[in-house]
Amino acid sequence: MDIKQLQYFIEINRFNSFSKAAEHLYVTQPTISKMIKNLEKEFNVSLFDRSKKRVVLTDAGKIILEQAQVILNAFKDLENQLENLSGLKQGHIRIGLPPMVGSSFFPNIIGAFRECYPAISIELMENGSNKIAEDVEDGTLDLGVVVLPINNDIFDSFSFVTEDIKLVVHPSHALVKKEKITLKDLKKEHFMLLNSDFALRNRIMSACKREEFQPFIVFESSQWDLLGKMAASKLGVTLLPESICDQLKGDIVTLPIEHSDMYWKLAVIWRKDSYLSHAANEWLRFAKEKLHS
Repeated sequence: MDIKQLQYFIEINRFNSFSKAAEHLYVTQPTISKMIKNLEKEFNVSLFDRSKKRVVLTDAGKIILEQAQVILNAFKDLENQLENLSGLKQGHIRIGLPPMVGSSFFPNIIGAFRECYPAISIELMENGSNKIAEDVEDGTLDLGVVVLPINNDIFDSFSFVTEDIKLVVHPSHALVKKEKITLKDLKKEHFMLLNSDFALRNRIMSACKREEFQPFIVFESSQWDLLGKMAASKLGVTLLPESICDQLKGDIVTLPIEHSDMYWKLAVIWRKDSYLSHAANEWLRFAKEKLHS
């Protein structure tokens, strides 16, 4: 058994397909099939149930998957520690950024970091906060930017901004004339929200639940600018952080909401029990200094 066999095994499970895993790994399907057959022969078990439309793990496969992930994480930690022998002359950092955050806070920081450390490559992955937290936890990402709160038993973090969440509507909307708007005033509105990958959605849904109503959602998206355009077209209302509202274009008005839970707090997170490379630690120090300056 070698590390490559375990990597192939994990990727097949991830895609539920030999062909898709082979495509992702840039190898042929016969190559990946042979690797798995050798692994099955070594353990004398079947790892996948191939009788269904998609590849499904057997009970033995589930056991091996759990241990394979532990072994691969340990191997990555070993690689990272050896990488530190050469200091910051080389390195690779994987960072998760929500689409709403990347354009607002990090282009200048990443640019300045690359000027100081040109040999360190940075891989950026855009996703919602919920998905980023999952990827940091399982080791797919080294660091991530998410919306608080987080599980403090799993992650270390530092926060860097807190903003109000504002209501976005067309200027002709009846709520524009109100002196004060509460969340209860939105009970009968048509909501347009970010999808379930985004922690902001969770915060909005929880706040509505505490006000004893379920928002009527007519549209979901992963693109904040599209939500703004939909509001400008009188298709409903949306709720977005203040800095994002400032970037919206079109015929819209942003209004404050009087509600203690309607805020957006961002933090950089990393996994507590995971080794961070010297390059990732330096990026943390660099980002914290820039964001708090």
